[in-house]
Amino acid sequence: MNYFNNGRFSTCYELIGTGIPVVFVHGVGAHLQGWDGIIKALNGSVTSLRYDLRGHGESERVPGPYELQELVDDLLGLVAEQGWERFHLVGFSLGGLIAQAYALRFPQQLHSLTIISSVTDRTPEEQEKVTMRADTLAEGRADKHMAAAVNRWFSDQFIAANPDIVQSRVQRSLNNDPQCYAAAYRVLAESDLADQLYRISCPTLIMTGEEDAGSTPRMAQVMGERIPDSEVHILPKLKHGVLLEAPEMIAGILQQFYRRRFDSSFNPETTV
Repeated sequence: MNYFNNGRFSTCYELIGTGIPVVFVHGVGAHLQGWDGIIKALNGSVTSLRYDLRGHGESERVPGPYELQELVDDLLGLVAEQGWERFHLVGFSLGGLIAQAYALRFPQQLHSLTIISSVTDRTPEEQEKVTMRADTLAEGRADKHMAAAVNRWFSDQFIAANPDIVQSRVQRSLNNDPQCYAAAYRVLAESDLADQLYRISCPTLIMTGEEDAGSTPRMAQVMGERIPDSEVHILPKLKHGVLLEAPEMIAGILQQFYRRRFDSSFNPETTV
């Protein structure tokens, strides 16, 4: 792993592969290794930059509260450190919100945007539920939060077949600094860029699970309707934990998108 100090705190990141430059931004309570399945399926065909958000994984613990634009600034500094002038950006859940905000602030830097299992235009009922989850974490009750999260994230079949993977994901969330976890979750709960999506100008790929109750197919369709040059893929029978449950499917859709929109010679079988 590598570490970048932006003058305020240190960010853990990994840079591997060859090919087109792609930045991957994980979700709240997760870590850069959450992209392992996707990176493996891409098989070195992209230069992947992934990192731990502030307060997550091996990045430095930064006291909250956090703001969405601060998380965008964190990414801006990391990308500048690599010397990348343009790149493809992929974000999951909270990472998808960060990616949306980045595309709005720095459109000239992005070849494309991919939003996976993220949120927009919550209904009052959806907003109430996510606010309650944020409040639970703010009270230091990550155990209560995680007990309910597993069934929101994974299908019954995946839970039954992969108990070790599920438990590892739960434990990683529980290992988070409670205050940092709560601060990041509050950003997820309170941020909504629905009214600005029409300003996203780069080609955009949108995905979410068919049975995701928090990042719903309706939200994905709203994004698709409001972002001018976009396409929407609803992933059958999946909930929120698509990065763990269906990495090959997601990588395949991503590869097809890059090949179709940018380079017909893009070869996902290329190795490092």
